[in-house]
Amino acid sequence: MLEIAPEKVAHVIVRARAFDSKVASWDDSREDAEDEPEAILEDLANDPGFAELAGFIDTLNEDEQVNLVALAWVGRGTFTADEFSEAVETARNERVNATSAYLLGMPLLADYLEEGLEKLGISVEDAEEGVL
Repeated sequence: MLEIAPEKVAHVIVRARAFDSKVASWDDSREDAEDEPEAILEDLANDPGFAELAGFIDTLNEDEQVNLVALAWVGRGTFTADEFSEAVETARNERVNATSAYLLGMPLLADYLEEGLEKLGISVEDAEEGVL
């Protein structure tokens, strides 16, 4: 059972999409492209929206944070929807660093969370209504 409000997950999805678009805009065909990923990540660290999202994740209680991580894992296929409880326990037991740092360092975070909600039978559109 998901122990974080779908609307909170939707908030993370919407905000994370903004960062996905910044990272996706990098062109690795240019000569100086080798330095660009680090520059993009550095820019994101200084981005007020990035800081806001990290702060939002950090203010979630522990149950909400581990559920958010477990949901991302289900979304990327590490666990199935039937294994969600196991994913939550694994997230709780393997927690070492700040959850926000872990999640915001995950490529395709928004896609994984969206897919995780769908696999658990939760409407992403309904959850996003209150956020957009």
